[in-house]
Amino acid sequence: MAPSTTEKITFLLNWRATPYHAPVYLAHSKGFFKDEGLQVAIFQPNDPSDVTEIIGSGKIDLGFKAMIHTLAGKARGYPIKSIGSLLDEPFTGVVYLKGSGITTDFQSLKGKRIGYVGEFGKIQIDELTRHYGMTPDDYTAVRCGMNVSKAIINGTIDAGIGLENVQMVELAEWLESQGRPRDDVEMLRIDELAELGCCCFCTILYIGNEDFIAANPEKVRKFMRACKRATDFVISEPEKAWVEYLEVNPQLNTVVDRKIYERSYAYLSASLANVTRDWKKVTNYGKRLLVLPEDFVPNYTNEFLSWELPAESGEGVMDPTTAQKKMKELQQECASCGGFRRLALTA
Repeated sequence: MAPSTTEKITFLLNWRATPYHAPVYLAHSKGFFKDEGLQVAIFQPNDPSDVTEIIGSGKIDLGFKAMIHTLAGKARGYPIKSIGSLLDEPFTGVVYLKGSGITTDFQSLKGKRIGYVGEFGKIQIDELTRHYGMTPDDYTAVRCGMNVSKAIINGTIDAGIGLENVQMVELAEWLESQGRPRDDVEMLRIDELAELGCCCFCTILYIGNEDFIAANPEKVRKFMRACKRATDFVISEPEKAWVEYLEVNPQLNTVVDRKIYERSYAYLSASLANVTRDWKKVTNYGKRLLVLPEDFVPNYTNEFLSWELPAESGEGVMDPTTAQKKMKELQQECASCGGFRRLALTA
C-alpha cells in the first residue's frame, strides 16, 4: 500500500465549541481540509488561559486566540504568531444588569464585584480604574473563567467582562425567562472607556506555533485556504451553514446558541486578514497596560492568505469610527429582530 500523502495538523479552540467556530468545523465536515490534502484534528482546551502556552510549546500546531492574548503570549516568550482573523472587533466590555446600581458612569463600579475571564481582564479593569481616578481597591475582582453570565445570574458578581455576541445574548435570554425586558442587560464598552477607537483587542485570530509555521508554509497556506472557503460558505448561506454545523455539534441546538450565531455573523472576517491599523492600536494598548515592552514588534502576517485582500483605508473605504457606529446599530437591530446582517465596509 502506498504511503498516505495526507498532511496532519492539530488545532486548538480558544474555548469549548461555540457558534462562531463554525468555519473551522465546517472546513472539516464539508471536506475542504481533505480537498487540500490535510487531516485536521480539532481540540477544545480544559482552560482557555492555557491556549497560548500549549501552542507556544509546540504541543499543538494552530489555534484560535484573541489579539491582546496573542501579543501578550509572544511578549512572555511563547513563539506564536497570528496568520489570520476569524472575528473582527466584537464589542467587549463590562456587562451588567439594570438594577445592579451600575450606570454608564464608570465610577458606579466602585464597591462592586467585577468578574473577569483571565488575568488580562483584571489588568484591563485595574488600568481603567486608574484612568478614572480610582484604584483596584475600589472594586472586588472575581475570576470567573468563561462563566461570567452564570455568575451574574447567580449573584456572585455584579458585573463582568463579556462580549456583545455571547454574554449579552445569554443574559438577555435569561432576563426574558424571568419576565424582564431583554434590554435590561447593558455594557460599558472597554474601547470607549479607554478611548481606544476600536474593539479590536478581542478580535479572534488564527494563530500558530512559529516553528511549525516556518517549517510548513504550504501546509499553513492550504489550511487557511480551506478556512476561507468555509467562511465564504457561512457568509453566503448562513442558514444552511447553521444546519450543517449542528450536525457536527448538536449540543449547540439551543435558542441561546442560535442567537449567538446570528450576533456573531456580522463580526466574521470575510477576508481573514490581519488588519495593520488594529494591530498598531492594540500593540500600543498592550504597552499602556504594561504587558508589552516598548520595543515590541507585533506578531502577525498575511503571507498565508493567497487571495486579494481589501484596502484598509482610502477612497471608498468607511472610516473606523463610522463603521463602529453603524455596527452598533446593526447589532441592535439583530438583537431586536434576529436574522443575519453584515456591514458593508465601503463609504
